[in-house]
Amino acid sequence: MWLVEQVVSRRIILHVDMNSFYASVEMAYDPSLKGKPLAIAGNVEERKGIIVTCSYEARAKGVTATMPLWQARRLCPDLIIRKPNFERYRTASQAMFELLREYTHLVEPVSIDEGYIDLSNFEGSRPLEIAELIQERLVDELLLPCSIGVAPNKFLAKMASNMKKPLGITILRKRDMPKTLWPLPVHEMHGVGGKTAEKLHTIGVHTIYDLAHANEVQVKKLLGVNGERLIQKANGIDNREVNPNAIYDFKSIGNSKTLAKNTTKENEIREVLKKLSHSVSVRLKRKEVLATKLLVTIRYGNLKTITRSKKLNNPIGEEKDLFHEATELFFSHWNDEPIRLLGITGQDLVEKDDAVKQLDLFSYEQDAKDEPILSIIDQINQKYGEQLLKKGIKVKGKETPTPGTSFSKDFFT
Repeated sequence: MWLVEQVVSRRIILHVDMNSFYASVEMAYDPSLKGKPLAIAGNVEERKGIIVTCSYEARAKGVTATMPLWQARRLCPDLIIRKPNFERYRTASQAMFELLREYTHLVEPVSIDEGYIDLSNFEGSRPLEIAELIQERLVDELLLPCSIGVAPNKFLAKMASNMKKPLGITILRKRDMPKTLWPLPVHEMHGVGGKTAEKLHTIGVHTIYDLAHANEVQVKKLLGVNGERLIQKANGIDNREVNPNAIYDFKSIGNSKTLAKNTTKENEIREVLKKLSHSVSVRLKRKEVLATKLLVTIRYGNLKTITRSKKLNNPIGEEKDLFHEATELFFSHWNDEPIRLLGITGQDLVEKDDAVKQLDLFSYEQDAKDEPILSIIDQINQKYGEQLLKKGIKVKGKETPTPGTSFSKDFFT
């Protein structure tokens, strides 16, 4: 590559955030959709369907993520609906990250449609020019638009990428914060959800400026250790490195319980699994992480021990979700022999702020009914896992793309 690596003390971080990713991928597969109001939704044939994400043309008509399908159609009668195709989106995501890695190996995927790039050790071109080139190539070669934030750390880069959509590039420095960030409502700060904002309001913190200048002891008492981190970020301080291996970290949180006596009673087993799910959930929440893999340990009365694990479709941390997955995993592998010990472990943990749900239709619509996390889903969906790339993404053999699209011709798997 034409960039020359060097050792420098400055930090130049890019946050690449794909614009309306699912809808953009569908447009890349079927160019006839380009420029039209498009929504990705579950239960397309039913009124109870929920909008997962939508194009900017649809947003201009008032359509938003988490909106019931019937309401979206009322606002936009000509709305085009497509069911999610997650295999297609994963393929596009892989192509996107491969393009980013042509510039540096310091690429950290955060979710299927966003990631950080560390360009601190390169010279030969200004960061803005590199960002422009990346943005142009993603559009020209993958037909996918993005917004990019350029900053001295990950937090500021993340905030910057959200300032101009679609196809925006924003440079955000610490000296820009008083004018650009501090006047914003505190709920617009990355890492501050609706409930956290409500708690901050109780101590008079309504803007990012208020948080940056808040009493640290008071905020920490209210929010725990996360309060201290939020104050630092509100002041533009974020020393986290771009870690290409972050998504491969194998961290875990688990608990086990030895039964007072061996049992084969299902109600007793379920009660133990429920208690273990509660304790694991509490620990996950304390560390502000979610599990993307679940492991169940079974020890029989003869002391034979087995473990069975399951990769989860969506990151989880709530007791009811852990209990559901653990129960299903246990009863699919139990041989009906007496049980002596049970254990539940959440593995492949991801930070709650960075966890993005790869939504299947059922879980999405169930969650949309759950008011406490509705705002989280909304935030997630407002954003939206050696060869030179050509236009489109070549689909796998089982894929049946729209005839005549660039994806069916040139993209690679």
